[in-house]
Amino acid sequence: MYQIRRGNIHDAKSIAEVHVSSWKDTYKDLINEQDMSNSTVENRTILWETILKMPKEQQPVMVVEENRKIVGFISGGKERTERFGYDGEIFAIYLLPTHQRKGLGALLLKAFSNEMKRLGYHSLLIWVLTNNPTHQFYLKLGAKKIEQEQTTIGYGTYQETAYGFKDITQLIHQLDQLEKEGL
Repeated sequence: MYQIRRGNIHDAKSIAEVHVSSWKDTYKDLINEQDMSNSTVENRTILWETILKMPKEQQPVMVVEENRKIVGFISGGKERTERFGYDGEIFAIYLLPTHQRKGLGALLLKAFSNEMKRLGYHSLLIWVLTNNPTHQFYLKLGAKKIEQEQTTIGYGTYQETAYGFKDITQLIHQLDQLEKEGL
């Protein structure tokens, strides 16, 4: 029913549509409306075209499709701050609101983690807005809370929290367990 594959340049607009839809739905109660209004399909399409045109083997973008329509994605690569002792980072993970809470996030994370392991990464970091309840998902999978920082979105300042998985192999094992339990 669902297929997960590596994203390509032809997916830019579909990824942008998922990105904007999910971002606005997820953060509608967490981010000021004015700060959210800058996120449009047009500017996100340009962003994703740029990302997907770059021949960066070490920065995978994985998509999940339902009936050949992209309903979610995950992207990442080398950890950007080099401050916490993690070598990999999840830059973004989003699912259409209609496809959330169906286990697709775990499937995407598992495919991405396997790809990152194949590419030689050993650990993963992810930044989540502190008030975003999805951080519970990462904690359930064994992530450790690392640090909190302020980030600017639009004109507003918001707090985000870094969570880390020290061992990608252990994360994959946790995701396998979730899959076996039917979650």
